Amino acid sequence: MSSVEECNFYGGYMPKQKIYFIGTLVSVLFIASVAKAEVSDETAYILNSFLFLIMGFLVMWMAAGFCMLESGLVTSKSVSTIAAKNIGLYAIAGIAFWLCGYNLAYGIEEGGFIGSFTPWSDTSTMTKGYSDGSDWFFQMVFCATTVSIVSGTLAERIKIWPFFIFAAILTGIIYPIQMGWQWGGGFLSTAGFSDFAGSTLVHSAGGSAALAGAILLGSRLNRFTNGKAKPLEPYAASSIPLATLGVFILWLGWFGFNGGSQLALASFDDVNAISTIFINTNLAACAGVVVNAAITRLVFGKTDVIQMLNGALGGLVAITAEPLMPSPLLAIVIGGIGGAIVVFGSQLLIKLQIDDVVGAIPVHLFAGIWGTLAVVISNPDASLGSQLIGIFAVNFFVFITSFLVWFAMKKSVGIRISEEAEKLGTDKVEIGVIAYMIRD
Repeated sequence: MSSVEECNFYGGYMPKQKIYFIGTLVSVLFIASVAKAEVSDETAYILNSFLFLIMGFLVMWMAAGFCMLESGLVTSKSVSTIAAKNIGLYAIAGIAFWLCGYNLAYGIEEGGFIGSFTPWSDTSTMTKGYSDGSDWFFQMVFCATTVSIVSGTLAERIKIWPFFIFAAILTGIIYPIQMGWQWGGGFLSTAGFSDFAGSTLVHSAGGSAALAGAILLGSRLNRFTNGKAKPLEPYAASSIPLATLGVFILWLGWFGFNGGSQLALASFDDVNAISTIFINTNLAACAGVVVNAAITRLVFGKTDVIQMLNGALGGLVAITAEPLMPSPLLAIVIGGIGGAIVVFGSQLLIKLQIDDVVGAIPVHLFAGIWGTLAVVISNPDASLGSQLIGIFAVNFFVFITSFLVWFAMKKSVGIRISEEAEKLGTDKVEIGVIAYMIRD
C-alpha cells in the first residue's frame, strides 16, 4: 500500500489529501454554523462585559487627551494648573459617581426624574447580560468627560479649589440626574428622545456648565476692548504639537465612546454595528478637519490649525448622537457641518465677549445641539419635537443649576484669582510649579 493510501474508508482506501480536504471543509462548515448561532448566556455575559471594559479604557484615555489639548492651547504660565485640574477632576468624578451619581441616574423609576442618593453596589447576575462593575466603569468615564469640557473654557483665571468643588457637584449630582432622564429610563426616554452616545447628555451638558461659569467668571484681563477681541499674541497657545496630540488621543478615545454605546458584543449584528459606528465616527471627524481648513482659508485668509483641531472634535461631537444609522456620506455631512459650527460659533462668542480659552463651548454645546437635531435625518424612530424637548430640558437644567452653583461660590469663597495673580500666572499662584523654563 502506498503512502497516500493509508486510511481505510468504508471498506476502501482514500488518498490522505482527500481526507484532509474533507476534514477541513467539515470544520469550516461547523464553525460557520456555530458563528451564526446564538452564544450561551455566560459567553454573552463575558463578551458584553469585555466591551464595557475595553471601550471604557479608551474613554478613560480621553482624560489624557483633554489634558494635552488644554495644556497646548493655554499660555505657558498656566500649563501646570491645567494638568492639576485634569487629573483632579478625573479622581473627583470617580469618587462622586460611585458615592451617589450612578444610583441618581439608574435608580430612577420609568418615566421619572431622579434616583436615590446611595452608593453604587454590585448586583451582578448572569441574566443581566453584563457585569455591574463593567457598566459602572463605562458610565463613570462618560461622567468624567463631561466635567473635562468645563476645565479648558475657564482656564487662566479660575481658582483651582472652587473648580474642584464644582467638579464634585457636576459629576455627583447635576450630570447623573439629567443623564438618567434618558439612559436611566426617565421621562426623556419615554418621550422618545434619542441620543445614542451623548451629543446632548454629555457634550451639550458640559458645554452648558462651561457657559454658565464663563459668564460669571468673566474674560481674561484685557481680552476684549470696545467689543472686539485683542490680537492673540499675549494669549498665544503654549504648544500646538501638544494640542494636536491631545486631539488625536481624543479621536482615538471616541471610538470607545461611540462604539461602546452599542452596549453589546455577543452577536453578529452587534459586531457589525460597532464596525459601522467606528467608520461613521472617523468620517465625521475627518470632515470636520477638512471643512474647517477650507473655511478658515477662504474666509479669514489663513488655514487655522486650531480651528482644524476643534473641527475634528466638532465633527465627533455631532456624530455622537447617532453614529450607527447614517450612511458614510451622511456622516461626512453631519461632521462637516459640526466643524463649520465650531468656526462660526467661536466668532459668536467673541462678539458676545464670552472668553472660552480652548473653544469648548462651540465644540461641545453648539455642535452637540446640531448633532442631536441631525438624528431625525437618519433615525426614523426619532422626531424633531422629541429631540427639541431633550435638548431644551438638558441644557436648561444644567445651565441653571451650574449657574447657581458658580454664583454661590462667587459670592462666598470667590472663583477668580486677583489681577496681580493673573499677570503672574496660575501656575505660580495656584500650583507653585512652573511647567516650562521658557516663559511667555
